[in-house]
Amino acid sequence: MKGRGALLALSLVMLVAAKPPMRYQPDPSSVIAAEIAFNRLAQQKGQWTAFRETAADDAVMFVPQRVMAKDWLKKQADPPASVSWSPSIVYVSCDGLLAASTGNWKRPDGSVGYFTTLWRRDKKGRWHWILDHGDRLATERDAPEFLTGKVATCKRGARPEGPPPAKGEAPPVPQDDSLIWSADVATDGSRRVTVRMWNGTGYDVVIDDKVGAPS
Repeated sequence: MKGRGALLALSLVMLVAAKPPMRYQPDPSSVIAAEIAFNRLAQQKGQWTAFRETAADDAVMFVPQRVMAKDWLKKQADPPASVSWSPSIVYVSCDGLLAASTGNWKRPDGSVGYFTTLWRRDKKGRWHWILDHGDRLATERDAPEFLTGKVATCKRGARPEGPPPAKGEAPPVPQDDSLIWSADVATDGSRRVTVRMWNGTGYDVVIDDKVGAPS
């Protein structure tokens, strides 16, 4: 009996180890909810406090130079009143792990602009932003009557190279690549943030933000 119990315990350990990574539905509404909660947190607890609490460890932002967000944010005091914002459209990768949102913001002084935020799920399924940027506008962009969410067509990567996983190990998950982004900064401080989404045969440019050099 003792030997059988040990064998059963070992089998259970192997089953747990072999459990594949959790998969999530590509749900734009969860990203919209994260954006709404992010904005609410800024109004209630302070602008930079909200940014600190929702940023991923490797998140970046532009001030206007590119910086590691948490390093920069820990030195910032919250302004007396926070900027407010609302997403207009959200794009989500096929595997539900990456998303991009864009919309309008407004400062307490009445100035307006736009933002684009890249979001990534953590292992517990929570969204954290990994890139945030925007720019001021003379007049705000037209906002749709209803928030829109779009999901990329699935695009699976090539079979991973190398030997198959050992017995008891979870098989590797192919990289999705159905939603990709880039952030390029020129020497003069101008930048371009682009998001592309796979449509089944190629990539559509869904966000293409160009910010001029600081004056």
